[in-house]
Amino acid sequence: MNNNQQRAKTLVEALPYIQKFAGKVIVIKYGGNAMIGPDLFDAVIEDIILLQLVGIRVVLVHGGGPEITDMLDKLGIESRFVNGLRYTDQETMDVVQSVLCGKVNKDLVATIVRKGGDAIGVCGLDGKLFEARRMDKGDGLDYGYVGDITRVNPHVIKQAIDHGSIPVVATVAYGVDDDTPYNVNADTAAAKLAISLGAEKLILLTNTRGVLRVADDESTLIPRIKVLEIDGLKSLNIVAGGMIPKVECCADAIKGGVGRTHILDGRIPHSILIEMLTDEGAGTMIY
Repeated sequence: MNNNQQRAKTLVEALPYIQKFAGKVIVIKYGGNAMIGPDLFDAVIEDIILLQLVGIRVVLVHGGGPEITDMLDKLGIESRFVNGLRYTDQETMDVVQSVLCGKVNKDLVATIVRKGGDAIGVCGLDGKLFEARRMDKGDGLDYGYVGDITRVNPHVIKQAIDHGSIPVVATVAYGVDDDTPYNVNADTAAAKLAISLGAEKLILLTNTRGVLRVADDESTLIPRIKVLEIDGLKSLNIVAGGMIPKVECCADAIKGGVGRTHILDGRIPHSILIEMLTDEGAGTMIY
């Protein structure tokens, strides 16, 4: 089979998936740890634009932890973490808001537009998209201006996708209990936004293959997990560490009505298209 025949075969294989997902909302969370290198970055943006062009309503939610850390380092501000969460005092919150809602968000928008897509940048403060209260885990620890999302008001996102734009969402939330924005977890924000939009899929792009039965052995990828299986996998320490909150976000999204959720390896070029538009699929699906 020559290259042109292979391309034609690929397009034919994609057709039923395009028909299935056309007009549906797909929420993609693009994490800072998956933003590794210009080639992979370009591949993610190209995937998102292609999905939009075939009629799929894409919403891109982004993090930016490495960029925040870099800026804090440049300003001589120490990065502190409490139970895996960035401790966010007022000085750090100013940097978080500036980096996420400013540089990272607008760089993503500009890249999408430059590559022929239509995008608009939004942060959780716009239209009170994300409302939040100061996080209280009941453990007596102070996390600073880290928030728990209490409500999602998705009208600003619905307006954008109804006008044919890709909303690019920075996860800073409007404080309802204090006159301050809050730093909120991007995975959680993406899951809650997917629920509020009645999304068909939630995709979390990360820097791992997916859920592995044996840690660090990518050949042990678990391709499918039912929500009811999650507690058992946690008890066996298969779902552990940083994978726990990601899997729990996926489970919450499913319980909230999202059709399917996926944890994909952002290090694989075009992993979004492989998952969305091929028989092969990629990563771990939680359903």
